[in-house]
Amino acid sequence: MGHVDEIPVGEGRTFAIDGEQIAVYRMRDGSVRALSAVCPHRGGPLADGLIDDQVVVCPLHGLNYDLETGREVTGTGLGVCTHEATVDATGAIRVALDCGRD
Repeated sequence: MGHVDEIPVGEGRTFAIDGEQIAVYRMRDGSVRALSAVCPHRGGPLADGLIDDQVVVCPLHGLNYDLETGREVTGTGLGVCTHEATVDATGAIRVALDCGRD
């Protein structure tokens, strides 16, 4: 899919996996998180959003999505799929398209 070095620490990048757009974030602790890359509100590019340890902020309208659950945290009822993401020993990112949204 991609290499972890393609994503600066604290940022996200979009990758196409099996026809889906997936936003992968490289967290400050070295782990990676993966969400559907498109905000369901108005199609904002979530990989371009600001992240902290818990949420990504959609760059278009400021909605906040939990990086673990995919839920929009201000109670809009919107949400995105989360996917299990790992980095192997070579630095390759692996994403399981399992839509882990609660």
